Amino acid sequence: MMRKLDNRGVASFEFILVFVSLFMLIFAIFDLGRYAITMQSLRTLASAGARAIMINCYTPNLTQSPPQSPSSCTTDYLSTADKQNAAPFLYRGGLTPTLTVASSGNNLTVTASQAGFTMLMPIWGTTLNAPSASTQIPF
Repeated sequence: MMRKLDNRGVASFEFILVFVSLFMLIFAIFDLGRYAITMQSLRTLASAGARAIMINCYTPNLTQSPPQSPSSCTTDYLSTADKQNAAPFLYRGGLTPTLTVASSGNNLTVTASQAGFTMLMPIWGTTLNAPSASTQIPF
């Protein structure tokens, strides 16, 4: 005669296995979505900064003689309110993005970065922390 095996607790063990993997997947999707929104906001902020530089620095060159050099246009022309209007997502959670302008040769590079941003899931390591996006303006 065969003895019946005790199967109590098997369903709860299977539930835990599925729940943990589902929980990790949901938070990974959430984390990557946060990163994607932050990168898009940084690209928008860098483009807005480049646009402000082109309006304030390049347009007067058409009427000035001699024209300005690109190295004299390395000023951030966006106010904090303009930055918040361009990329409001970046200012949530007490973080403040930085916008820097650098000149190299005949190009101006506008870089927007978010230094305090960190990923929530430790599986990504530090590779996706402190994202930045840049735009180059040919002069």
